[in-house]
Amino acid sequence: MPATRRSFLSKAALAAAMTPFAAVTNTFGQGLTNALDKTPRHSSPSDLKITDVKCGYSGGGLFVKIFTNQDIWGSGEAVDAVGGTYYLVQRLGRLLKGRSPLTPNRIFEEFRKGAFFGGGQSGMYVAVLSAFDAALWDLCGKALGLPVHQLLGGKFRDKVRVYCDTELYAVRNPKPEDYAKAALQAVANGYTAVKFDIDSATDPNKFDRYNWTASNAELERMYESIAAVRKAVGPHIDICVDMHGRYDAPTGRKVAKMMEPLNLMWLEEPVPADNIDVYKTITQETSTPICGGENFYLAYGYTRLLEQAAIDIIMPDLQKCGGLGEGQRIANLANLYYTPFSPHMVGSFLGAMASAHVCATVPNFHILEWQTLSDTEPKWKEIITYDKPFIEKGFLVLSDKPGIGVELNMEGLKKYATPNIPFFE
Repeated sequence: MPATRRSFLSKAALAAAMTPFAAVTNTFGQGLTNALDKTPRHSSPSDLKITDVKCGYSGGGLFVKIFTNQDIWGSGEAVDAVGGTYYLVQRLGRLLKGRSPLTPNRIFEEFRKGAFFGGGQSGMYVAVLSAFDAALWDLCGKALGLPVHQLLGGKFRDKVRVYCDTELYAVRNPKPEDYAKAALQAVANGYTAVKFDIDSATDPNKFDRYNWTASNAELERMYESIAAVRKAVGPHIDICVDMHGRYDAPTGRKVAKMMEPLNLMWLEEPVPADNIDVYKTITQETSTPICGGENFYLAYGYTRLLEQAAIDIIMPDLQKCGGLGEGQRIANLANLYYTPFSPHMVGSFLGAMASAHVCATVPNFHILEWQTLSDTEPKWKEIITYDKPFIEKGFLVLSDKPGIGVELNMEGLKKYATPNIPFFE
């Protein structure tokens, strides 16, 4: 019989049992032996190869599965900048066939650098790359029997705090009492932080549909709406306010100053993402923390934002900015500038848990976004497989299962698949 680590350990244990010190030493090597027994035999790094990549679309999301020759797979998700990317997924998938999936950082860098003239700096390409990256980390974890947070270096925390995006934008021209009611419901559901949108294209006080300089009446609506929330929930619940990057610099400055008495956790994207100098001006003129970054891509996109102290809190979307490895690199970069890391998240629970693995592994994690519709709409439970509550008392409890710890339910996902696009074919 050829020598193996297991036979060596067994013989060593037997020899130890024959000595006067047997009572102490007869468990020599047993921990390693048990570890070997538990190591998945199907995940030998030298044998594991990618055999196929397939994808499906649902709503604004892209879901990717990477298959291997050993009956394990990895799943990843991307959002927003994914429309029309089916053939990009197919092209990148062909490049992976026959390769080991156990080098996600290397594959990420090859794909990014390989598309230097093909859109590898931002937008759709990076969004698709984000789904591939998450799927590779999921696959690595399953192959090695470890959760993603362990592969990323270990966790600082067992659960991550989330804020409830109340999605009150579904109500046309909500009144202050609607804001207060939604906030109280979120708090009753266990959340300690809430978010509201105050931008509105249908506000009757707008003078011009295309001009985003807020009128005095619009400013009054914004303030009264959030003041009603603060009055309803009291001083200890955190409140985030989102402007979706729609307004101009004068409006952004006015709203930031106007909200100071309400002690917001942050004011989100008061102006578009493409002018860092304007962000810096607003940030430096107010005590209201300014948050942004969901429309920045890759760690490079955050360098000047952080160097110039143009923002107080960063919120990269890990289903769009480059994936899990790049998300951790962005967080670590922000940590050098003592900047909180509060990821944007509008994906499914697969994306939420994937984000949570990154959030758990960085010291400067602040809070993660959670959509209230994920608590109420059946779709979000139907498209994935998970055996515990999504959110527990305002926290997402980290999975310790191998990989991300959440699986796609293919039948459920197919029910909501985007029409006229091949579904995992």
